[in-house]
Amino acid sequence: MAEFMTGTTPRLPGPRRTAATARPGGPAPAEPFPRPAAGGPGDGTPGVLDGPDAAVILDRARASVDPELRSAVASLPASMRRIASYHFGWEHADGRPAAGPAGKAIRPALVLAAADALGGPGARAAAARAAAAVELVHNFTLLHDDVMDRDTTRRHRPTVWTVFGDADAILAGDALQALALGLLAEDPHPAAPTAVARLAACVVELCAGQHADTALERRPPQEVTLPEVLAMAEAKTGALLGCACAVGALYAGAAEEEVAALDGFGRQAGLAFQLIDDVIGIWGDPGRTGKPAGADLAARKKSLPVVAALTSGTPAAAELAELYARPHQEGEEERAALVVERAGGRDWAQSQAADRMAQAVHELSRAVPDPAAAGGLLALAEFVTRRTN
Repeated sequence: MAEFMTGTTPRLPGPRRTAATARPGGPAPAEPFPRPAAGGPGDGTPGVLDGPDAAVILDRARASVDPELRSAVASLPASMRRIASYHFGWEHADGRPAAGPAGKAIRPALVLAAADALGGPGARAAAARAAAAVELVHNFTLLHDDVMDRDTTRRHRPTVWTVFGDADAILAGDALQALALGLLAEDPHPAAPTAVARLAACVVELCAGQHADTALERRPPQEVTLPEVLAMAEAKTGALLGCACAVGALYAGAAEEEVAALDGFGRQAGLAFQLIDDVIGIWGDPGRTGKPAGADLAARKKSLPVVAALTSGTPAAAELAELYARPHQEGEEERAALVVERAGGRDWAQSQAADRMAQAVHELSRAVPDPAAAGGLLALAEFVTRRTN
């Protein structure tokens, strides 16, 4: 853990990235993270940093947050409650009880781990309602994203809009957002007013990021730049992870500088998460992801590896631009994935994820200089950048 104490790059699997690999299309770098088919936490693969096991942290977070989530959803009108319960995997579409996956609980786990890192177990226990509020906001975004992206599968089951229709999915998402803000507004904790204002501001940033995403999708591939897509990804993904960490810090009574540093940690970890998520969206195993292989390519999504490939200036970039300029044809996903890889998009995304992870660790060291206290947050950051689904 010495690297963390000095704020330098953490030990990542494989050799360090070199300047020659800084742009798509250059020499292939040694992979800073395993490819989606490779291992990760819990499979015997050595971790980036020794510390608490992420699976245990996530399970504990789910146990703390689930009662709050279920209580909040139970307060909804029956029509909304049925849709939300289906989305969370608690019920089948016909209302029968189910035991489906309700998500990994990464964001509430970050709230609780941040509170613990700066305030100890008491702060962690007090932040359970705030953690549930963050998880409700996350699920509001999932419901709306699925409608806008026309995704048909989430968590290995049909998405809400495919079962109940667009209008019901959108309204259920709106209800979850309202529940989230209500939970915090009613929380007697002294940090709650600041936390609810921060979460509301985060929702605005999330919406701005989603708006940028949909606007980018309407533009010709050759007109989209990497800085634009990175900024969009920070707003769509990094903002909520940063907010989760900041809310946890607020519930621990942290100083403004510590709250800002933890927000920075979450944002950088969120960008690393999105980079790896985009890699999984192209090369992930459907048996793990619950989504069809190459779905992002078939939908002509301008994900981070794709835009890196398109802007690489390589012959493969021109081939990819030609593919993206016409409608998807059945069975061409594998070819498109190979073209993105030849143009350097996959290697760029994995190298960028390593860089963002290093920046996240540096931000964390500013707020929590004790590696032992930061262990939970480090384990979660490692998990999101070594995940395979």
